[in-house]
Amino acid sequence: MSERSGAAPWWREVGAAPWRALAAAGAGWMLDAMDVTLYVIALGSIREEFGLTNAQAGAVASATLIASAVGGVASGVLSDRFGRVRMLTWSILTYSVFTALTATSQSVAQLVIWRLLVGLGMGGEWSAGAVLVAETWPAKHRGKAIGLMQSGWALGYILAAVIGAVVLPRWGWRVLFLIGFAPALLTLWVRRHVPEPAVWREGGVAASREAGGWASLLRAPLRSRVIVATAMTASLLFSYWGLFTWVPKYLAGADHGGAGLGIVRSTAWIVAMQIGAFFGYTSFGFLADRFGRRPTFIAFVLGAAAIVPVYGASARSGTALMILGPIVGFLGHGYFSVFGAMLAELFPSGVRGTAQGFCYNAGRAVSALAPWTIGWVADRQGFALALGCTSVCYVIGASLVLLLPETRGREIA
Repeated sequence: MSERSGAAPWWREVGAAPWRALAAAGAGWMLDAMDVTLYVIALGSIREEFGLTNAQAGAVASATLIASAVGGVASGVLSDRFGRVRMLTWSILTYSVFTALTATSQSVAQLVIWRLLVGLGMGGEWSAGAVLVAETWPAKHRGKAIGLMQSGWALGYILAAVIGAVVLPRWGWRVLFLIGFAPALLTLWVRRHVPEPAVWREGGVAASREAGGWASLLRAPLRSRVIVATAMTASLLFSYWGLFTWVPKYLAGADHGGAGLGIVRSTAWIVAMQIGAFFGYTSFGFLADRFGRRPTFIAFVLGAAAIVPVYGASARSGTALMILGPIVGFLGHGYFSVFGAMLAELFPSGVRGTAQGFCYNAGRAVSALAPWTIGWVADRQGFALALGCTSVCYVIGASLVLLLPETRGREIA
């Protein structure tokens, strides 16, 4: 609706409180992405210092994902009991503190411990933040809001890539992780300016108990939704982490069929890809509000399945990688915007955090195998085949969404 027609543009239809909730969750997600991507950027340096193979370095990333699944499920349950904003705050503090402590690692065991603890906060941030945004925004604009929140991931990835290009060659990977403490400062603003959603305040603990908690998720009609949604997120997250954990190494290194661009030069290619991701996240929300969650999701996911093998086979052409990168970013990230909206719309308020946290993060636990799996394949067959393998899971995810109902425009309570 245009201002010329007399109606306010969509962004003015929403009050200040929803925008503050979106700012808090979006900033938290952006800084979450920055912190977790610092490991991806430093992967080559860490691998060399500790004498790790690609598979072993990928296994450390897998450990973080396993912990993030635990943190995400726990945060979902606790946000139903204690509040979305409170759990968002604690999650941000957790991943910030332990990212900084990663810099103190003197052995592989210490590195794994700190990355496990980073994962707890990383998983918790999405579970609390996505529900916070979904419950504060009106149904007709919920997809847009979730898309804008998810776009913070692309911005955080770009921020980490730029910081890595500046810091890593000069001061090494330890200084890189010390910078990861910065997100902790965000919590001071969140606690002061972001209220709990009215939907949660009106029900809170009582609604959670009335809904039946975990038991209700094991009974019809929620049981089938939980199973399908979990399988769908598992397949898509496997593709995501399998692909994007290794893209920086694929671009920077020349071994195993990599592009050999170097750390500094490859930053430009990563930034271009994440610019595509930013527009993928945001446009998905607008398209999903207009045409529906399922058709938009299928279009993005099948597009990713088609383009990723081509990207993996283009290592020897920097021009092709630069052209294809934003398309891979657009299609390979944008579909994430469906999870925060659709999962919230599938479950009632009393168990929304629990259900959403479980479906997303149980899927993330399965996807923890992806960095190790793709690293293992790359060690033996090269990156072209390894990255192309992720297309299979994209197709599976596109098929599974057909088993869930369309939720566009559904009011939540």
